[in-house]
Amino acid sequence: MSVYEKLRALEITLPEVAPPAAAFVLSVRTGNLLFVSGHIAKKDGKPWTGKLGASLTTAQGKEAARSIAIDLMATMHAATGDLNKIARIVKLLVLVNSTLEFTEQHLVANGASELLGQIFGDSGLHARSAFGVAQIPLGCCVEIELIAELTPA
Repeated sequence: MSVYEKLRALEITLPEVAPPAAAFVLSVRTGNLLFVSGHIAKKDGKPWTGKLGASLTTAQGKEAARSIAIDLMATMHAATGDLNKIARIVKLLVLVNSTLEFTEQHLVANGASELLGQIFGDSGLHARSAFGVAQIPLGCCVEIELIAELTPA
C-alpha cells in the first residue's frame, strides 16, 4: 500500500504548505538526507498554545504532536513531490512546552512517532529525542523537527 493510500485510509488530507514567517527555509536536502525545520502545533489554523502540565494534558500534547506529523509530511511532500521517495524517517526532535514537574514528554512525542510508523511502516521507525522546554515560539505547546532519508535519485 502506498503512503498516499495509507493517508486516505486514515482520512488524512495533507494541508497546503505555507512559506516560513522568519529567516529560514522549511527544508534542506543534502545528498539523500532531507532536514525539515521545526513545525509548531496548530489548532484550527492558529498556533496551539499552552503548557503541558499546566493548561494542557498529555493526551492533548499527543494530539498536537500527531497534527505536527501531518504538517511535516506535507512539507516533505512539497520538498520531494512524492512521499513514496522517503526511504526512512531517521530522527525526530520533539520540544514540549512544559512545566518543571511535567515528565511525560516522551508520551507527547508518541503522537508523531506512532503516526509516522502507521504511514511509513518499518521505514517510519526512527531515533528520537524529546525535551521539555520553558517556551516555544508564539507560546506553542509542541514543536517538532525531522530528518528523513530519501531514495537515491
